Amino acid sequence: MDVVLMKFALIAYAIGAVVLFIYFFSREDWLRNFGATLAVAGCAAQFAQLAARYQETHIWPLLNLYGSLSLFSAMSVAIFIFFAFRYRLWFAGGLLLAIAAIFLAYGITWDEGVMPPVPSLQSYWAKIHVPLVVSSYGAFLVAFVFSIIYLVKDYGERRFAKRRIVTSTASGGAAEATLPGVPLSKFDPAPETFAAESAASLRDTPALAAAAEGGDVVAGWFATLPSLAQLDVLVYRAVAIGLPLLTLGIVTGAAWAHEAWGRYWQWDPKETAALTSWIVYAAYMHLHTRNAWRGLRCSWLNVLGFFVILFTYLGVNIWISGLHSYKA
Repeated sequence: MDVVLMKFALIAYAIGAVVLFIYFFSREDWLRNFGATLAVAGCAAQFAQLAARYQETHIWPLLNLYGSLSLFSAMSVAIFIFFAFRYRLWFAGGLLLAIAAIFLAYGITWDEGVMPPVPSLQSYWAKIHVPLVVSSYGAFLVAFVFSIIYLVKDYGERRFAKRRIVTSTASGGAAEATLPGVPLSKFDPAPETFAAESAASLRDTPALAAAAEGGDVVAGWFATLPSLAQLDVLVYRAVAIGLPLLTLGIVTGAAWAHEAWGRYWQWDPKETAALTSWIVYAAYMHLHTRNAWRGLRCSWLNVLGFFVILFTYLGVNIWISGLHSYKA
């Protein structure tokens, strides 16, 4: 049952990623509904798989990279599903499900069967610390995906702003260069759950708004994305979920270290990397209060933060010897 559920989840994520990638560009309702169903089914199968593994083995399933990456994928998708239902963000599901499927497939390669944990892992802290930290990583992945979409739309605005300048200079007026294509009415502008109306949601991307009104199909596609301000808020909210979880994870990890090794902090590579990750995201939360940093700079900082998380999660555990090394 453990293997069957894992394979089902992987297939659901892979197909769901393709479906939602197509929906990202087409905005066909049936694709959204199909992709959402696959995401929910795959996520449910993963949690069922973890429960089934625990039931079969009576060993906490998160003590190796196989179980840890399974929870990481499941929590990433679960947190995204929450955002997607609340803010109609299924268009972002293709990228997230693809990343979740990659990590899940990689985790399967670490399945070494059932082995009793070493004494230091036989602690109730394992059932508290690991889920907290891995769930924070899932929230940071969601924030990373929203940041990528922010950067895509910001690039689109800059591209169309340059086009307007070039066209205006060449014609001596303010004419717009547009592409023939689907009329703007084909697209669904900003999500209805956001308070701002569609015109207000495009206020921070005037070049895209002008081109979309002129019938440019590419600008019309960009108009289906939330505004830059809304995307920035989504990134912030995802990080606001991840940072408290990471904070609690570090605190409970210190308590576990004291119980297992007699010291709360030993500057182990994993501990140092986790602290670095915390500093990066704490800096993000602080700098987000500054108008000069909010938006583009914070999105890039969030992208950097997720790569730090990847190094903390996988790089340290696999490539660097230490108390947390999976090589052992």
